[in-house]
Amino acid sequence: MQIREIEEKDNRAIEQIIKRSLESFGLDIPGTAYFDPQLSNLAQFYNQQPGAKYWVAMDEQDEVIGGVGIAPFGDHPGVCELQKLYITPEAQGMGLSRELVAVALDFAKNHYTYCYLETLEKLQVANLLYSKLGFRPLERPLDGSDHNVMDAWYIKEL
Repeated sequence: MQIREIEEKDNRAIEQIIKRSLESFGLDIPGTAYFDPQLSNLAQFYNQQPGAKYWVAMDEQDEVIGGVGIAPFGDHPGVCELQKLYITPEAQGMGLSRELVAVALDFAKNHYTYCYLETLEKLQVANLLYSKLGFRPLERPLDGSDHNVMDAWYIKEL
């Protein structure tokens, strides 16, 4: 398994992983990443933002099996957001999410003071991972959120 920065050729694969994952939880609804306008062009979207990157995980056959991003969050100086952490069902349970987040946070430490994320309480495995990685829960979202369906928010000092 290899983790590398996203390339344009990865756009379709990661878009499908994100959409299938959200569909599996009944989250293919407005207010989630499913309807993000940049979803089909993640490589271009992250490459044109200062302080932003997206990484994909590749399997032994050089197929995309997951990804994660970091980008500045709204008008909050020093705050980034952990974004679009999704893994194929076949690659889940092997520590890949933890590896992807480690790469993202390593990058974030060089550019930000805090890392914020939004998720849903019903995604229990994800919430457990965030807690184990030192993210602390918030009572409400930070101002500037685009995903109004989310009901769990976390922040981590970097």
